[in-house]
Amino acid sequence: MKILVVEDERKVGQFVVQALTEQSYTVRKVGTMAAAHDAVAESPYDAIVLDLGLPDGDGLQLLKEWRQNGFDEPVLILSARDSVTDRVEGLNLGADDYLPKPFSVDELLARLRSLMRRRSGSVQVTVLERHGLRLDLLARELKVNGEPVELTNREFALLELFMLNPGRALTRTLIAEKVWEAPYDMETNLIDVYVRRLRQKLEGIGGENYFKTMRGTGYKLL
Repeated sequence: MKILVVEDERKVGQFVVQALTEQSYTVRKVGTMAAAHDAVAESPYDAIVLDLGLPDGDGLQLLKEWRQNGFDEPVLILSARDSVTDRVEGLNLGADDYLPKPFSVDELLARLRSLMRRRSGSVQVTVLERHGLRLDLLARELKVNGEPVELTNREFALLELFMLNPGRALTRTLIAEKVWEAPYDMETNLIDVYVRRLRQKLEGIGGENYFKTMRGTGYKLL
């Protein structure tokens, strides 16, 4: 299980990382909104522990942007802002839980385990739809505005990854790890070739732009 800790207080961050690591979680800690954005774009996480008072902005704004972009991983807010108003706002913006500081590490661990149990027990989506695209994961069929489109296995896996992360910038490294199960070789343009193929197949029928190239980063499904 991979957990991202977004916390700028050094001692608190080290305490949380140590507690999670001792429970055999793989943990990454960042201390700013910008670093959190990059971390989420580079790799998927099973849960996120999010502080609100970050040096480059409010964690609530970060949470709001994640949810608006289709990022649905469990988020537990860990903050010294413990008023009822703060808790309600955080939950309304998409947090899955809210734990005020100071906190018990045992309670933090219990809440994270609960969040991940609920997620693993949730109903799995088998059909993904967006802007006229309909991807049936069980039948392994794609329809664009009702018309069937043939995809190779690799093209299907690539499109599935994009449709599971709509509006989220996916790095070439992440795409390589998820679709090719291999590290990305910066000397190759294999991913660019496959994205171009998808564009040609989808946009030839759908008549609109589905992908945006993120210069120097990767791609995003609009």
